[in-house]
Amino acid sequence: MLLRLLYTLLWHLAIPLIGLRLAWRARRQPEYLQHVGERFGRYPCNMDGPLIWLHAVSVGETRASAPLVHALLDAHPECSLLLTHMTPTGRATAAELFGGMAPRVRSVYLPYDLPWAVARFLRHFRPRMGVLMETELWPNLVEGCRHSGIPLALVNARLSERSARGYGHAGSLARDAVAHLSAIGAQTEADGQRLTALGARWLQVTGNIKFDITPPDALLALGKAFRSRIGPRPILLAASTREGEEGPLLEAFARRCPAEVLLVLVPRHPQRFDEVAGLVARSGLKQQRRSDDAATVSADTRVLLGDSMGEMYAYYAASDVALIGGSWEKLGGQNPIEAAAVGCPVVVGPHTFNFKAVCEQAIDAGAALRAENLEEGVDLALDLIRTPARRQAMGEAGQGFARAHRGATARTIALLDPLLRGAPARKG
Repeated sequence: MLLRLLYTLLWHLAIPLIGLRLAWRARRQPEYLQHVGERFGRYPCNMDGPLIWLHAVSVGETRASAPLVHALLDAHPECSLLLTHMTPTGRATAAELFGGMAPRVRSVYLPYDLPWAVARFLRHFRPRMGVLMETELWPNLVEGCRHSGIPLALVNARLSERSARGYGHAGSLARDAVAHLSAIGAQTEADGQRLTALGARWLQVTGNIKFDITPPDALLALGKAFRSRIGPRPILLAASTREGEEGPLLEAFARRCPAEVLLVLVPRHPQRFDEVAGLVARSGLKQQRRSDDAATVSADTRVLLGDSMGEMYAYYAASDVALIGGSWEKLGGQNPIEAAAVGCPVVVGPHTFNFKAVCEQAIDAGAALRAENLEEGVDLALDLIRTPARRQAMGEAGQGFARAHRGATARTIALLDPLLRGAPARKG
């Protein structure tokens, strides 16, 4: 209790800084200055009838939630679904994925973890159940749901060793939040063990919902269109790169790759598109941008900048091999499941702690390789480009790997249904 009071006091002391932070983020993404009232629990809209609330903090979680959103609405046709986010890109992704399902699906921002803002949010929408995706744990939000008798579940839950140590340092603040959840669906046994050590009481291992995402036909067709636009050149994809990775990657690519290889470079965050374009320009490599109107990619273009959102399946489908971003600096990596699902071999770097289990499983299945640095990663990718039979075998292994791990959505629905159908919220 004392720790939560201190935590809440720190949140209140930070309120004057919140506006400055939003303004700072708005330099690159003006959308941060929109819907500010929602971040404090003030909403102009309401939703009629029984409501399921699902929190997906940003782009990755929102995309991962798609199978669950559809399954929940199919299983409970009497309910509408409220999606909450913390970032404009998460909200934009929801509009892209579920915009055609309005007004049954609606997106807003989750309020900051201030008790009065949380209480406003819960009073306004009165959800029948709350569902948090992956790693989002806010102590006052959990306590507000417990106090209101609203069951709150954490699904597709993952907890790396590093994050577990961080939560452990928070003492009873983190333990109480985990213990007061009504149910937890963990991605792996290791995630479940770490969550149990942190205080989880009602936990099942349900698997990773991302395996249940089916590559959309429209994006597969777009991948073929990319291929047609590029021509027969070998394509090396750098997928979801993060700050600090593009510079060394461009250096390694320029030194090691012959001119016929095209680098398709897709930064993780859209606010960095122009910054990365500047890095490419300074490298001296000729570039084009996905957003350009050119019908084809010129033969002397070395880098195609993927400055678009929501097209990662298309980039993977068009490419011969992919380097997974976020894994070359100490950033935890990105998920290789999308690449595996379309049969694109991948090379990951040494830092995959956020997706440790799935990366190791992909490597064991023969769908991925690991390199210790970007130069080694580029060399491995080039070797795959030069050996079509090995590349094809890895692609087929990836598709088999993706198929073998499906079913998490059904298991998650089975976990949530008792809560949604009126079973009392479990209280610690």
